[in-house]
Formats: sequence, structure tokens, C-alpha cells
Amino acid sequence: MTRTLLPIFGVASILVAWQFLLPLAGVPAYIVPTPTAIAGVFSKNGSLLFANLWPTVVEALAGFVIGNMAAVLLAVIFVHSRVLQAAYFPVVLFFNTIPILALSPIIILIFGLGMTPKIVIAAVICFFPTLVNMIRGLSSASSNEYELFHVLSATRWETFWRLRLPRSLPMLFASLRIASATAVIGAIVGEWIGSDKGLGALIIQATFNYQSDRLYAAIVLSSALSIILFMIVAFFERRLVRY
Repeated sequence: MTRTLLPIFGVASILVAWQFLLPLAGVPAYIVPTPTAIAGVFSKNGSLLFANLWPTVVEALAGFVIGNMAAVLLAVIFVHSRVLQAAYFPVVLFFNTIPILALSPIIILIFGLGMTPKIVIAAVICFFPTLVNMIRGLSSASSNEYELFHVLSATRWETFWRLRLPRSLPMLFASLRIASATAVIGAIVGEWIGSDKGLGALIIQATFNYQSDRLYAAIVLSSALSIILFMIVAFFERRLVRY
């Protein structure tokens, strides 16, 4: 009960302070609109907001799945071949050092202006943290555990399935929690670079048209999407990582 009520109280107190103290402090509504003004946008322009939400949902989900699946598969290859890991992990590290805002125009030049480049950007931004955590998780078993599996005549596949993979799941889900937010960020960044629909495009349009209430409403929707993805990951983590 405490774990439920305290967060509700915390959010409610911030909203009340936002609603009443900012106007008293003289903060203009065109810079920071009140929560009631933002809620009014959902009632007046709800169809517009949710029409732009759907493309971002598709891009973020597709990027989340593709980026993390690619990272897991590459991590499995790397931990089973030290030669490939030594040869290609520095290349992956180099691409990760390129800022996503600098990489996004290149991806859009390659894939065009449709939904595909946004999915690719979301996948790229999810990829590296999951790869690093998965490599570390798959390599986290102790030498005694490997010796036990060797004594039991376990095959390489059995060692992977019954030892390496269960050991890696906590670190995998830790990276998936991060990716649940970064996938939405990647989709929105892609929409900033070149798109006429999606929450990112709506944020840009609202910014240049000085529609601060619509801008904040779009940000609230993008945050809600990240929270929902995070909760889905946490749900599966509780079901799969019981140990």
C-alpha cells in the first residue's frame, strides 16, 4: 500500500505545484502551460495526438525488437568465437561512438523518407547496450560451473541453453529496460530529421508554431509510451527470471 500511495502522492504534489505555483511565479503559459491546459489539448485535439502516436508506436516497437534481436544473436556469435569478437567488436564500438543525430541523416539518405529509416534508427540506438550486456551475461558463469557441465558430459548446446542463457537473462532484461526508452527516443529522432507524421513531427510542428500546450501533450504521450514498454519488459522479467 505504501509503495502504491507514495508515488501517487509524489506525482499529485508535483502537478498541484505546477498548476498553481508557476502562474504565481509569473512563468508565461506559452513557455510552460499548466496541467489543465495540457489536458485540454487531449480533449480538443485527441484525434490528432493519437493519430500521430500510432506511427511512433510501430517504429519504436519494430526498432526495439529488431535491434535487440540483432544484439543477442551477435553476442551469441561473439562469445562462441573469440576471433570474431576480437576482429569485429571494435568496429561495432566505433559505430556506437557516432552520435545518433549525425548518423540519422545518413540512414535517411540510404532508406528514404518512409517508416523504414525510423525503425533502423530506433534499432541502432537499442543495439549496443544490449550487445555489451548480453556478452557479459553469457560470459558470467564461473569456471566451477563449466567444469560441472563438462563432468556431466553436457554438449555445447546444453551448456549454452542450461547455463549461459539463464546466467545472461538478468543482464539482458536490464538492457531491455533501457532499450524500452531509447527505442522511443530513436523513433522520435528519426521523425525529427524527416517526417510529416508521428510524435516527433508533431513536436517540431508545435515548437515552430508556438503551440506549447500541444508540444507538452506530445511529450506526455511519448513518455507514456516509454513507460508502457518498460512495464511490458518488467512483466516478462518477473515471469522468466524467477531465480
